[in-house]
Amino acid sequence: TEYNRRRLLRSRGPTALDGLPSFRFEAIPDGLPPSDSDATQDIPTLSQAVLNCFLEPFKELILRLNAKSESPSVTFILSDCVMPFTHDAAQQLGGIPLVLLWTASACGFLGYSQYRALLNKDIFPFKGTNLESYLHLISNGPYLHNVLLKLTLS
Repeated sequence: TEYNRRRLLRSRGPTALDGLPSFRFEAIPDGLPPSDSDATQDIPTLSQAVLNCFLEPFKELILRLNAKSESPSVTFILSDCVMPFTHDAAQQLGGIPLVLLWTASACGFLGYSQYRALLNKDIFPFKGTNLESYLHLISNGPYLHNVLLKLTLS
């Protein structure tokens, strides 16, 4: 976003985004009111903005890039899965090919990889209303040694 671009330039200097001649760093507005320029934005608010405010600026960015004669048109979009607006933009702008990445942490990946084993042990899905009974110590998974499974409700 423009907010993150400004933070990067402020912290790393005016040449922080210089690089390969064929690469440009572009930004879109996040739709949020101004905030502390040196603080992380409120994540729940930013998450809502991603869902509600990013589609049109992203489409405008693609159209602006495609209108520049000195660079090739956008022919492919590579996007994080938490940016669902990119799918809509790709479809609305003529079916631009799109690949979605899930950039999960290694810890998260290991947890996901054990989901089937937890299903087989009848730990998931949770059943009934006695949620305290789901506090287990998982000790025999290939990557989950002595991991405490904690259920939190929001």
